[in-house]
Amino acid sequence: MELLDRISEPNDIKNLPSDQLDQLAKEIREYLLVVTSRNGGHLASNLGIVEITIALHRFLDFPKDKLVFDVGHQSYVHKILTGRKDAMMSLRQLDGISGFPDPSESDCDSFVAGHASTAVSAALGFAHARELKKTDEKVVAVIGDGSLTGGMAQEALNNASNLNSNMIIVLNDNERSISRNVGGLSNYLGKIRTSKRYLDAKRAVTEGLRKVPAVGEAMISSLRIAKESIKRLVVSGMYFEDLGLTYIGPIDGHDIKQVYEALVNASKIEGPVIIHCLTKKGKGYLPAQQHPALYHGVDPFDIKTGVVNGKKSQKSYTDIFSEKIIQLAGNNDRIVAVTAAMPFGTGLYNFKKQYPDRFFDVGIAEEHAITFAAGLAAAGMKPVVALYSTFLQRGYDQLLHDVCMMQLPVVLAVDRAGLVGNDGKTHQGIFDEGFLSTIPGLTVMSPKNGQELEDMLEFAMNYDKPVVIRYPRGKVSDLLDNYRQPVKLNENEIILQGKDICIMAAGTMVSEAYKACVILKDEGYKPTLVNIRFLHDIDRELILQMSETHSLFVIAEEVVYTGSYAERCRAAFDNIRIEAVTLPDRYIEHGSVDQLRKRYHITAEDIVNKIRKV
Repeated sequence: MELLDRISEPNDIKNLPSDQLDQLAKEIREYLLVVTSRNGGHLASNLGIVEITIALHRFLDFPKDKLVFDVGHQSYVHKILTGRKDAMMSLRQLDGISGFPDPSESDCDSFVAGHASTAVSAALGFAHARELKKTDEKVVAVIGDGSLTGGMAQEALNNASNLNSNMIIVLNDNERSISRNVGGLSNYLGKIRTSKRYLDAKRAVTEGLRKVPAVGEAMISSLRIAKESIKRLVVSGMYFEDLGLTYIGPIDGHDIKQVYEALVNASKIEGPVIIHCLTKKGKGYLPAQQHPALYHGVDPFDIKTGVVNGKKSQKSYTDIFSEKIIQLAGNNDRIVAVTAAMPFGTGLYNFKKQYPDRFFDVGIAEEHAITFAAGLAAAGMKPVVALYSTFLQRGYDQLLHDVCMMQLPVVLAVDRAGLVGNDGKTHQGIFDEGFLSTIPGLTVMSPKNGQELEDMLEFAMNYDKPVVIRYPRGKVSDLLDNYRQPVKLNENEIILQGKDICIMAAGTMVSEAYKACVILKDEGYKPTLVNIRFLHDIDRELILQMSETHSLFVIAEEVVYTGSYAERCRAAFDNIRIEAVTLPDRYIEHGSVDQLRKRYHITAEDIVNKIRKV
């Protein structure tokens, strides 16, 4: 990788001759494959943005200029070109490089970006701050076409017309968020893509007229005057220009020269400019091009075959949810499924194939997804909204106001609850219990294993009020399969009955608590183990009853302490000794789940050590 090895500092790319940039793009793609095949990561999106990022780095000066990524998983190339090539071998590993932009990692990363539809808002803030400070840095936002479906992006575009100085928005249009994009905006961009023939024809006419002596330039000027009318006839809507943005494109996002020239031209225009780049997600690696959704976020894999390493047949919680919801829908035609651009990640893709008329992908729009489900429920349907814990944060108001205030029977299947590992602090699902427990009338559940997830889904389908079922990423454990009591409203499960020490645990921590009980039994203790199935209200009756024969309670959860079951129990019972085994109140970095549990002391051994100290 001769050219790539010559880039060790920000802006080194400017020292390369233009005719070597295509070779650089090839070397970057090869390096991306090496890194992600070893560590896993977001491959397809980064393969698709190589040329755009090269052009941006030729155009911008780092760290002075501000480049804001939307959904920063597409920032790997940016990291490589800002002096972090060698560090990329530690990508997503404990204490290594993050898979998302992080200003604490490099001053070339201007803004943390793990959720979609935020880039234009943040860039607009940078641009207005530049106006107020009277400085001259360039500001560029990079946003995918899928992110434009998010309401926040539309709010920012609407507001951008107030900007009195230049800001550039690069629209990376690959027709996908994770899966193929849906909806009216996607259809609109599709029309613009087909209108490229108009732009090619216009370019040919202009070049031809320039060759006509004397009158050629005059005719070109006349055509420019009529440009807006022509555009509106050929390009339906002119949506962006109607919002007050200057529109350039569509252009080939894999042509470095064309993208660079568009950036230079856009920088000369006062006000916000949008450059519409057409790209191919997964470009340069055939398996990723053919299956971009599967290679959006991928585990370590074999480059030659594309096969994920060590793939096991053991089911994940997502698999269990996927199979169970299809089974339940077969017995109840009121059950419908809703996702926000993640049919694969949430396990709803098979539901879509089985019941296409009862499946709704609303795009990257979690707020809309929840209120849309509320409308379905109000009309007599039984909607299941499947999303990740980290993205549920966006729908808090809709859940509180539009679902729970009317006690509508919406079921939220919240995947990736707890530690998610290598995606790091933007994606850890460790805050949901705290904010969900504040909502009156919301039932919040967490299963200890796959069997209990099935039972909780059955309970939720027969319950006429709003329910959240939060479950983790990864494979299900069969450790507690022999303990399967029926799920009844607000009844927690006593797995082991003992005395003196009562360990209460929720979700993934039930297995850790059970392992702790095995260790404690070997040391002569007889601990009680309680599976906290229902998290929305503390089980006062059970705790008071247990306090008669138990002098110590240890409550273990894979969430931050504030808002946890442990914190709420401590507030309610000041005369009972309660120890908490939870995560600290902070953003948790990337690393494997096992590594993070050890680092933050929430393993079985940590539960035992807590008891030993007492």
